[in-house]
Amino acid sequence: MLYKVYEAQRTMMEPFVDFAQAAAKLYGNSMSPLGQNPLAQRVAAGYSLIYRLGKDYEKPSFDIQTVDIDGTSIAIHERVEIDKPFCELRRFKRFSDDTATLAKLKGQPAVLLVAPLSGHYATLLRDTVKTMLKDHKVYITDWKNARNVPLSDGNFHLDDYVNYVQEFIRHLQGRYGNCHVISVCQPTVPVFAAISLMASRGETTPLSMVMMGGPIDARLSATAVNDLATKKSFEWFENNVIYKVPANFPGAGRRVYPGFLQHSGFVAMNPNRHATSHYDYFQDLIKGDDDATEAHRKFYDEYNAVLDMDADYYLETIKTVFQEYKLVKGTWDVISAQGKTERVTPGDITTTAVMTVEGELDDISGAGQTQAALAMCSGVPDSQKKHLEAKGAGHYGIFSGRRWREVVYPSVKTFILEHNKSLTEEKKALPLTSAPVKPVTGAVAKVAAEPQVTTPAAPAAEAPAKVAISMAAARTATKPTAQAAVPSYTRPNGKPTPKVPRRK
Repeated sequence: MLYKVYEAQRTMMEPFVDFAQAAAKLYGNSMSPLGQNPLAQRVAAGYSLIYRLGKDYEKPSFDIQTVDIDGTSIAIHERVEIDKPFCELRRFKRFSDDTATLAKLKGQPAVLLVAPLSGHYATLLRDTVKTMLKDHKVYITDWKNARNVPLSDGNFHLDDYVNYVQEFIRHLQGRYGNCHVISVCQPTVPVFAAISLMASRGETTPLSMVMMGGPIDARLSATAVNDLATKKSFEWFENNVIYKVPANFPGAGRRVYPGFLQHSGFVAMNPNRHATSHYDYFQDLIKGDDDATEAHRKFYDEYNAVLDMDADYYLETIKTVFQEYKLVKGTWDVISAQGKTERVTPGDITTTAVMTVEGELDDISGAGQTQAALAMCSGVPDSQKKHLEAKGAGHYGIFSGRRWREVVYPSVKTFILEHNKSLTEEKKALPLTSAPVKPVTGAVAKVAAEPQVTTPAAPAAEAPAKVAISMAAARTATKPTAQAAVPSYTRPNGKPTPKVPRRK
């Protein structure tokens, strides 16, 4: 009911928002009769602020057209490589016609950047992507707004998230031989689980995983986010923040945690800061400070754009991560895409280097919460582990802004490069076959910087992009499907994975 009321209110406000936008332009134009008024600039600033506060914010674009590498401008082509019901695997392919630059780009590491599914769109990591493109082949998980996913596509569970990540990892392994994985905030937990399960099955795991500002062990240094999850019961969340999508969206009838409620929670965490920011925007408009006003618009265009999350995924995350701490207690069972129930055992990881990153001033994921992953990776040598605390950085500072570019990224870049050597050495020892290159015509011949190379990949068992079994079917199936595609579920130590009771 609340969702319907919100949509009705937003629809009623649209004419006033449009009027405020038009009035701001009229009073702000010196050629307009209204712009001749002595108070015109103040009136225009007021209307502009009203428009910004009332408008509906759509999903922003990444808008990364080029990146500069050693003084050479590299063209970026953004495309979707895998399209799942609730997520797209988006690739930022680099092109250059400079021979020296091309040779440099070919050998750079492939990185899967797993974006949060916690309210904002993946474009929140725009700065992360743009920075990493200088030294890496970059892919990102672009999560969809649940209100736009038809009910016919089924529900989305935390298990599905884990299975999606595994499928995307296998996709990169099939293309490049192996890859590195970076998870930011919320996805640190499901990514950790995904790689743990791959290790338990004996699959090839990524060369490294970097976990940044995530609640691996939410019991440590509890923040306001952790307190809310522990002080409220599971039933409270289910009864107070879950609503059905109204009829005017493709996902009508789907149970979701609405984006507008999440946005209200974001603002409520720092209300004074946001009020001050909007007042400063009003003052900057009056002063004519175009740089400051544009910076404000860019930030809030991103911050105010929120998406709905499927109710099952959200509630299971609350229960698994913040209330029952199943990952750290070793009690988390995940249902695979083939319908098999498996226990998450981080200690089975042996060949993946692990790095954790925390912000000194992070008020969302407290100190030690992410670093806890290092102790849980008991099978990884200490020489393959690293922790970084970014001094003076808050939650967003570890993946965006100056501290990300000057403090965090250099360490992450070095860590990935150090653990990319094994793949480089393996490629030197193996024959490479490349796809035939089609001639390119035109004024300037653009040469792909990242040719597709066929190399020995992870277990042939996985045909991930083709195995699209919905979790709804998996949960009701009487026996696992696609058995031929299931790899051996035996741990590296030779012991079979213990059977665990299937969740009902």
